[in-house]
Amino acid sequence: MIRNRRSLWLAIGGASMFFLFLSAGARTQSAPPKAPTAAAPALKLAEEEYKNIQVLKGIPAEQLIPTMQFIAASLGVECEHCHVEHANDKDDKKPKLTARKMMTMMMAINKENFDGHREVTCYSCHRGSLKPVATPIITSENPRTEGAAGAKPGEAKPVLPTADQLLDKYLSAIGGADKLQKITSRVQKGTLNAFGDQHFPVDIYSKAPDKRDSVMHLKNGDSITAFDGKQGWLSIPGRVHMMSAAENDAVRIDADLYFPAHLKTLYQKFSVNPGEKFDGHDTYLVVGESEGKPPLQLYLDKDSGLLLRLIRFAETALGRNPTQIDYADYRDADGVKIPFRWTLSRPGNHFTIQIDQVQQNVPVDDSKFVPPPPPPAEARRPANP
Repeated sequence: MIRNRRSLWLAIGGASMFFLFLSAGARTQSAPPKAPTAAAPALKLAEEEYKNIQVLKGIPAEQLIPTMQFIAASLGVECEHCHVEHANDKDDKKPKLTARKMMTMMMAINKENFDGHREVTCYSCHRGSLKPVATPIITSENPRTEGAAGAKPGEAKPVLPTADQLLDKYLSAIGGADKLQKITSRVQKGTLNAFGDQHFPVDIYSKAPDKRDSVMHLKNGDSITAFDGKQGWLSIPGRVHMMSAAENDAVRIDADLYFPAHLKTLYQKFSVNPGEKFDGHDTYLVVGESEGKPPLQLYLDKDSGLLLRLIRFAETALGRNPTQIDYADYRDADGVKIPFRWTLSRPGNHFTIQIDQVQQNVPVDDSKFVPPPPPPAEARRPANP
């Protein structure tokens, strides 16, 4: 039961809930964090925020937990495989010592063979398995040839639409920029489904241009994921986590009420490739790229032009953590097509939100986008340090 509840928080909150529940005992100090001041505080390093950091010294502290998530997903394990529960700083378990050696080896391979570029990661060898697979796997499927996804040998490569054409078609498919920008707010009510048999009511409040508040109603209180246009946070009763820069970049996409109209301005360049087939729908893959940012992958329906899948990535010290969102059940709402169902998937977990009711251009109070005050120091103190 406890494991399932922890998995639920991981599925919904990702790195943030992981941070709240599993890393508290590994911090260098138990005193509550100071209230933010007008001047932005200097970025803390991992070794300044956490105890007993050996290999990952020098990385931003906010990247440590996402990096641990990347390792867990790459090996198909949970935190306790390497760490002593509620005492992450201890070195009592052999797998933790082995992990340090493997990280050092991976960094050396990239430094000595790829000019320091991160080409080899934990996942390169482990592929979601605790032990690396050293022998080729025999499958019933024929190997894919180089031309399988495109033209046959001797044939000309298929001519693909340009990224501008596809992004314009997507914007047109949802109703066009004029109709989209007439929507100033959106209130959605529905149900979150996770782990097959768990269902929770969800309310989502959006306000133009980029404010969003998603409230999941649990038996013991509400779980909130919100973004006020600049800063995001997650909260549950007694816990508040202000999002890191990487988390803010991710939630900003979800919060953008005019995302289809803004897409072209979000990345420096776009490329187009043949996409995968989803539920009988052929797609084009449009990839947005900017210097120093992870790419954004958009799978657009060849016929309708609608967005069927979005994949974004969060950088960590060892590799990229992917988040995939599948959109379905598009319906008209005041002249604009919006998905009434989406499934968010990360390595090892996923959940689906089905919307039952939508209201647009209704009053949404700005107070919904104000983070809650930090809980009392006693409530923030880890129960099992």
